[in-house]
Amino acid sequence: MMGAGSQGRVLDVGQCEVDHSSIRSVIEANFAVDVDRAKSVDDALEAMRRQRYDLVLVNRIIFADGCEGMELIRQARQDPALADVPMMLVSNYVEAQAEAVAAGAQPGFGKAGLHQKATVERLAEFLPAKVRSA
Repeated sequence: MMGAGSQGRVLDVGQCEVDHSSIRSVIEANFAVDVDRAKSVDDALEAMRRQRYDLVLVNRIIFADGCEGMELIRQARQDPALADVPMMLVSNYVEAQAEAVAAGAQPGFGKAGLHQKATVERLAEFLPAKVRSA
């Protein structure tokens, strides 16, 4: 967890334009973060090696090329430099969430639950709170 006033970083991987905008909007409304975007597994791995992220959100199916997001989670967990980076799968499917957690991801959330309090609380475990002005 980061101290007050710290700016966090999130990498959003494989979302279409609409979903990326929705996810980014919820995250930026609730947390002091910059949200970067990667459209493929390779782009995400490159970004993760270049920049330390507080959280990486991975779509179940990568929109740009149809690859499975689980491939990114598996590859990151096998790379000693990336193995400890918190990752979450973005999927409404319980079985996909279970597979991601078994592969080393944190429990994620589905797009259907994006605006739920529980999702924001789950994200808060990894992201710095936005400082609210009085």
